[in-house]
Amino acid sequence: MLRYRIVMATPISEVTVLGAGVMGAAIAAHIANAGIRVRLLDLPGDPAKQQKRNHAAEAGLEATRKAKPAAFVSPRFETLVSTGNLEDDLPAAAASDVIIEAIIENLEIKRRLYQRIEALGGTAVVASNTSGLRIADLMEGRSPDFRRRFCITHFFNPPRYLKLVEIVAGADTAPETIARAEDLCGRLLGKGLVRAKDTPNFIANRIGTFAMMRTMSEAIAQGFTVEEVDMIFGPASGRPKSAIFRTGDVVGLDTLLHVTQNCYDALTTDERRDAFDPPQVLRTLVDRKWLGSKAKQGFYKKVGDQILQLDFKSLDYVPQTKPRFPSIGATRGVDDVDERLRRLLAGSDRAAALARKITYETLIYAANRLGEIADDIVSIDRALRWGFGWERGPFETWDALGVKDTAAKMEAAGFTVPGWVNEQVAAQGEGMRFYRPAPATAGSAPRLAQLGRQGGHTPLTDDPLQISLDAVRAAGGEVERNPSASLLDLGDGVFCLEFHSKMNALDPDIVAMTMRAVDRAEREGVGLVIGNDAPDAFCAGANLFSLMVALGQGNFAAVGDMVANFQNAALRTRYARVPVVAAPFGLALGGGAEVILGCQHVRAAAELYVGCVEVGVGLIPAGGGCMELAARAAARASDDPQFDFLSLVRVPFEMLARARVSTSAEEARDLGYLRVQDTVSMARETLIADAKQVVLGLARAGYRPPPPRRIRVIGESGAATLRSALRNMAGAHQISDHDAKIGAGLARILSGGNVPTGSFVSEQVLLDLEREVFLSLCGEQKTRDRIQHMLTSGKPLRN
Repeated sequence: MLRYRIVMATPISEVTVLGAGVMGAAIAAHIANAGIRVRLLDLPGDPAKQQKRNHAAEAGLEATRKAKPAAFVSPRFETLVSTGNLEDDLPAAAASDVIIEAIIENLEIKRRLYQRIEALGGTAVVASNTSGLRIADLMEGRSPDFRRRFCITHFFNPPRYLKLVEIVAGADTAPETIARAEDLCGRLLGKGLVRAKDTPNFIANRIGTFAMMRTMSEAIAQGFTVEEVDMIFGPASGRPKSAIFRTGDVVGLDTLLHVTQNCYDALTTDERRDAFDPPQVLRTLVDRKWLGSKAKQGFYKKVGDQILQLDFKSLDYVPQTKPRFPSIGATRGVDDVDERLRRLLAGSDRAAALARKITYETLIYAANRLGEIADDIVSIDRALRWGFGWERGPFETWDALGVKDTAAKMEAAGFTVPGWVNEQVAAQGEGMRFYRPAPATAGSAPRLAQLGRQGGHTPLTDDPLQISLDAVRAAGGEVERNPSASLLDLGDGVFCLEFHSKMNALDPDIVAMTMRAVDRAEREGVGLVIGNDAPDAFCAGANLFSLMVALGQGNFAAVGDMVANFQNAALRTRYARVPVVAAPFGLALGGGAEVILGCQHVRAAAELYVGCVEVGVGLIPAGGGCMELAARAAARASDDPQFDFLSLVRVPFEMLARARVSTSAEEARDLGYLRVQDTVSMARETLIADAKQVVLGLARAGYRPPPPRRIRVIGESGAATLRSALRNMAGAHQISDHDAKIGAGLARILSGGNVPTGSFVSEQVLLDLEREVFLSLCGEQKTRDRIQHMLTSGKPLRN
């Protein structure tokens, strides 16, 4: 199944969201993030409380403005949301392209609202964000026409950050309704779509809640602590750091209780219905209003600087003890999630025993649900990965552990393996897998095939809007490679420079491949994309270890050469004769930010966390970052001799000195890392393909590189003003003396050196100053201490 469909004939330009609670307002914010006008409605205000008519909607919107993490990608997008109420403004909703209902999870209240919407007429798709109510129940009493344009679009909280949207069709839902809903949620909002069946709590909440409830109940019964459970079922087992109890606190314990209670009440024929009976401690916490993060206490409570954990027996909060288990220790330092899980489950301590029990039960439960909640295993796996943040879904986990061997261990432990799984094990033997490579076809990239319940593997459908670099490589598209980078042929004359060092950190191999990539693109193609398929980091900065080795050897000449080569690579991408488009996503820090700044065009993923953070290791950006930010500030200056040019330069100066990192691509634009002409992809998965299209568009338009710039600078007097501010901050103990020294170096670069205010200097002048200041700071012991601290702890040291 395609992740989402191709562009619809009639564009979606307006959406109405009904319900301005936590989810409704956050959904409205994310729709606005996509540049779509959205109307947010809720109940009218209470005159007895002197509330305005739109009080509820405005309060919901205001809460979303203040949400942490941020619901809006930039405050600029808040203006796309208008508020109203369900009495005065509901008629206007009929003219919307899509109406999303996100009111209280009460069947009768929802039915009454649908009756009012139906009376308005219109052709809008009506979708519910219900977390578990069935369409068959919601649509009772509705007309055939309304049933045809109704479906479920179940977002996960927070909707900006969690990828999953479950799409559910009813018996009467029209195909064009589903296509419209998938166009909005997939193509426009960038979500990962999974088709779920019309069953209670759909896919992710059904399996994920089962796993959470079984873990809670079993852990409490066996005397585990909150902290121990979250250690076992966090990254060690391929789950998020929030694991079980912290996840419950984040979601809200009242919400968790509602979901699991709904499962227990509705799943009367489920063979594991008992698992959904909420533990008494969960009921007690909800009764006490200890609802988790929103109540500032749940399974955890922060007291001062200390995070306490709940004691299950006394229900008091007690300090964490940092427990140790050999099975958990065996997973540390292991990057491969499958190997981590294998090591954890192979352990002999009580942590491993609990992990085995819950893992086995979850895999069995998921296998028994195939055909009931979803038609294929990939939908179940994607739902858990995208909705609950698991690194592997249930069937992917089973493959990682070995299906036949794990089935035998389950039987030996007293569990009943689903009959259809045993049948497939008998048919396939040792080679039994839920996923396997699909048969190769001429001219196509390799892909996976998934096992069906009745046997036989069916190839997964390719998404035409995505480019997988691994698939390009497997099809013979890798044309050059070294230990840290590759050059791939994306077709149509477009090449892709891919980093694949640890965290995609910059090193001499990446710099060398950058030069070769531009050379080949100019010689044999029409343009170049700089991007990769890593899960979290476009480029997390420079390789600090190699820098520390060179400094330890006193080899400053080698460090100077490294800096000069990086600067030359940035100039090469900036002034290439063909378009070079950066395709950043996730973390783009330090040198990664400078790679972006060195490209004339950027196609960024919406979730981009970019910043020049070198001050955290006692250094300054020296790959052209300071020069580029100075040039962008100068370009905004007026020719008026009275213009306060220093005010413009203060912006990049303070941003670099504070190591400020954007929280989105749009905030990166606000900060100056992206420009007006740079564009954004809402879906991370389409980024490489989107960047390729940008390259082709620029090439068709007759791309020509710009001429080198003369950059207006603030000169020595401006630098003196900045240094004075630094001394004042150091005197007030707002920054350390070493911070002030680094800031003075930044001021020297941005000022252009010892020149008069308003002078114009070449790019090379600023690049030379970058290199000079960088090498000077490398000679400082406090800078070396910062680098060493970052290498050993992963955290900045402010000394």
